[in-house]
Parts: sequence; structure tokens; C-alpha cells
Amino acid sequence: MATRTITRLYDAYADAAQVVTDLEAAGVPDSDISIVTNNRDDRHATDGNAGTGAATGAAAGALIGGGAGLLAGIGALVIPGIGPVVAAGWLVSTLAGAVTGGAAGAATGGLIGSLTKSGVPEREANVYAEGVRRGGSLVTVRTDDARAFEVERIMDRRRSIDWMERDRTYRSEGWERFDPDAPAYTPPAGAGHGPVRTDRY
Repeated sequence: MATRTITRLYDAYADAAQVVTDLEAAGVPDSDISIVTNNRDDRHATDGNAGTGAATGAAAGALIGGGAGLLAGIGALVIPGIGPVVAAGWLVSTLAGAVTGGAAGAATGGLIGSLTKSGVPEREANVYAEGVRRGGSLVTVRTDDARAFEVERIMDRRRSIDWMERDRTYRSEGWERFDPDAPAYTPPAGAGHGPVRTDRY
């Protein structure tokens, strides 16, 4: 049976973390779920473990509110063009490879390369990478076709972002694609995030 990659962006880490919990409760294996969330300004304490590799551990997970399952193993990572993140799951190994791959990792933007290799279209992956750069959280699930609708339904319950609307919003600001060499993102005063999905189940 064919395997699909389903990805959703969330402006709030709490929504992304709840989605991970909901997926686990529905029986989706931890090994098929990943989460990557921006850690700008050390908003998620990781006990000083941030670095260029995937430094995971239960202590870091507990500090940012993940006491069990996938979130218990969340740890720190630095991604080109995004900066510090906390992450857990199968995507972390591909991210760590991209980050430690030097020029090759930087050229693909790290996260974009990992997403596109997993089957996410490049334009969509650019929006997700930019969304994480601007403070968002990304949940990615590998599943077979038989469970795809159920997984999407669970992921869309928690204020997931409509990536096409977010793409239009970014482009209206002059953005074209994720830039791994861009400086750290600073939100403009009073800036909002834009549309979230409204097609709830």
C-alpha cells in the first residue's frame, strides 16, 4: 500500500503539540510522526542542549510540556535560515543529516530538502520552512492511503494553516521563497499571522 506524507503548519506550538497527542491517541505510531517548532529567543527551554546536531532527551521534552510519547524525546537543533528549533520524530534524522552536511545542507535549506525528499511539493515546503522561520510549528506524518483521511481530520481540528493562503500572504509582502541565508526573522509590530483552515470536520 502506498505511503503518503501529510504536513500541517500551526502558528501556536500548543496546537501542534496537541495534534501529536491526538495522533498518538488514535494509534498512529510515534515512529511515523515528526514535529519541528521554532525556538527563537529560547521560548522552549532545552536545558542548554542546542547545537548543530539533534540533541534529544526526555528532560528537554518535559521542559516544553511533552511528558510522554513522541514529545518526551524532543530536543534542540539549528537549521540554516531558521535558527534554533526543537524537534522530534523521523524527520529529525534527515534534518540532522542536512544540517551536518555543510554546504549541501545549507543549499537546500535543511528543512526544505528533508520535506521534498519525503514527498512534499517544493512550493509547499518553502511555505512551511518560512512558517517555522517566522515562529510556527510543523507536524509531519507518514501514513498509508487507508488512514490518510483520518490523519488529515485529526490534524485539521487544531487551527492548522492553509498553506496556499499563507503563500499568498507572504508573496503580497514581497517574499518569493524560503532563503536559508536570510537573517533571523523579526516580526513587524502588530503583525498577524493570516488565515487558518476553516474546513473543520
